[in-house]
Formats: sequence, structure tokens, C-alpha cells
Amino acid sequence: MARPFACLIPPILLLAAAPASARAGPLAPPPPPAIDAPWPAPDPKSWWEDARPRPEEAADPLAGRRGGRTPALGLAGAPEPLLYRLWGLPTLQHQVLKPGELILEVWVRPSGSVRQTVARVTLRQDGKAFVQARAGLACCTPEIGRRVGFDAELPSAAGAHLARLQDDPLWSQPRDVRVVEGGGASDAVCIDGASYDLILVTAERSRLVRRACDAAEVGQAADVLEAVLGVAMGQEPRIDAIFPGGATYGPEREAYRRLTAAGGSLKPARKDLTPPTPEPAAEAVDAAPKAP
Repeated sequence: MARPFACLIPPILLLAAAPASARAGPLAPPPPPAIDAPWPAPDPKSWWEDARPRPEEAADPLAGRRGGRTPALGLAGAPEPLLYRLWGLPTLQHQVLKPGELILEVWVRPSGSVRQTVARVTLRQDGKAFVQARAGLACCTPEIGRRVGFDAELPSAAGAHLARLQDDPLWSQPRDVRVVEGGGASDAVCIDGASYDLILVTAERSRLVRRACDAAEVGQAADVLEAVLGVAMGQEPRIDAIFPGGATYGPEREAYRRLTAAGGSLKPARKDLTPPTPEPAAEAVDAAPKAP
């Protein structure tokens, strides 16, 4: 029987017809690197010791100051330091302020969405003012989903207005309040709106107040909200989209004015002092072995 034609091809011709990668033996040199190859990996030891670039001034206006381990007074209930790191902000509790400086911070938490916003303004002793803002989805993942933000220096004229906010009557009010209309009280149930945490830190004092989505409650904080959130507008379109009407709280301010004009007020929130119902005591179990 005649052999197949392929078997008649000389071995040297088969080697010549094979691709180059198949002809390369174990001692063949590696192919030359591509033009767009990445930079060499950093040296593992020097990477930990090399000088790293410092953050821009707007990203850390109080850089270089070393704070203590004790949180600032009056900030009980403020966001935890780890939460600030998730949002990409310097931890508020350990910021060191000099006389004449202040930090104002506003957290916005909508009742029907996990899309939260935090804005911070910092006024330094040299008159410079900065704004930092973040927005993202604060739910369901270990990180802040779709986080966006910016750090920017404010015009010099903004500093004087921000400095006056430390004297706003809001900071002398209770942290949590309830609306009292006439002879009765109506506790706010946040169905369609937002809750706000407002924080003031100076060299002399710290203060945190919370206002629920009741219009009168928010109206009491309208001046601070408009000032802090107002300077954050126009910097990042994706944050502006969260506030389609801008940082204006005219209706809420009017609701607070009507409340006080009608004899109503905001009283300290009642706390439930009823002790929890004790659980029934479990029956004692004799662990000693019984006699046979």
C-alpha cells in the first residue's frame, strides 16, 4: 500500500513551515517588550520609604497639624473616623484649630434614597477658606458606591460670611428637637424629605445638631444649610444633580417662621426612659450527675 503524501515531506520542510513560536526551543530568547509595556514594578523595600507627594492644600487645609487622641468636645454622635475615611475626608474629630478658625460640616441623608452628601467648609487663620464635598451611595457595600467629590479653595470674600455662622442661634439649640404646635406635639416622621447633621468646630467649642425632614425643623437651620451647601454648588455637576433646585431653603425657613408666629416652638426631643422588659429567668439546671 502506498504511503500518504504527507509522510513523504522531508522533516526539514515541516520545521520550516511551522510557526516561529513552535520552532522556539526552551533556550530561545524571550520576545522584545512591547512599546506600551508598563513601568517596572517598584522595589518592595524602597516603596515603603520613598517620599510621597503631599495632598493638595484644598484636599487637606489643616495638613501638618497633629491632633490628640481625644475627640473634640460636643461631638458625641458624630460620624466615626472610619466613615470619614470611606468618604475620603480627614477625620473631623482630630482636626486641630487655632483661634479664629472654624469647620462647618453638613450631612444630607434623604429618607427615600441611599444617595447621601457631605459638605465641609474650613476657614483658616490666614483668611483662606476651602470647601470639600462628597456624594455617593451609602448602602449595601463595604465602600461608598459611585463616590464623587471635589476639593476647592473658595474666594476670599467667602471667609467673612462663614465666620459669622458660628454665632448663628442654631448652635445654642438642643441637638434633637420635636415640633410643638399650640398645645400638642407632632413628632416628625421622615417620609419624603431629608435629615441633616450640622456640625460646628472651633478652637473653643464643638457642636452637633440634627434636624429631621419636618419643614419647621429644617427651617431653623436654613441659614447654615444654604451657606455650606451653597458654596458646594457649581463645582461638580454630579453633586449639583442631587439638588435640582439648588441649595435654597426658603419654604422651610417660612415654615419655621409660621410655627413660631403661631406660638409653636421646637422643644428637646423626648427620650424613652422606660426600662426594657426583663426576660423571664431561665430555670436552673442541675449539672451534677444524678445518682443511679
